[in-house]
Amino acid sequence: MKIRLSGICHNSLVNGEGVRRVLFTQGCKHNCEGCFNPDTHSFVGGKEHECDEIIKDTLSDILIKGVTFSGGDPFEQALSCSYIAKKIKEKNLNIWCYTGYTFEELLKDNREGVREFLSYIDVLVDGKFKNNLKKEGLKFKGSSNQRIIDVQNSLKENTIILYKPEIYNK
Repeated sequence: MKIRLSGICHNSLVNGEGVRRVLFTQGCKHNCEGCFNPDTHSFVGGKEHECDEIIKDTLSDILIKGVTFSGGDPFEQALSCSYIAKKIKEKNLNIWCYTGYTFEELLKDNREGVREFLSYIDVLVDGKFKNNLKKEGLKFKGSSNQRIIDVQNSLKENTIILYKPEIYNK
């Protein structure tokens, strides 16, 4: 299985908690004004990678505490992202994901792989970036409309539960 990425950040401290591998997916339909990553919007840019190679390389780094899927929008490649996320979760690493879709939209999304990908995500930063709601100092999000969601508890309780940092500080 392959995934199209615009890039990989091997050791990030700003895309979720702890040292993280960040996979920047290629392709986004949202085209948010003021997006900090507009080069990721095209579906033909970036480079194809073998998912198993991404997994192997990620798991070989003993500093990594988790993987963050960013973009582009990872849900445009939900099957590939789900495949990678499953293997990462099997090694007890946590998964963060940034998306322009809202959690509610994703729950109704029937595209193949979307619900499975959600099932592996611990923390979801959802909603389109809105330039007019951009504020300095927002932790882990770019605009105040975006939510940082505890996905597993939200799925379990069938309601939005916002992320609480102490849960994932392992």
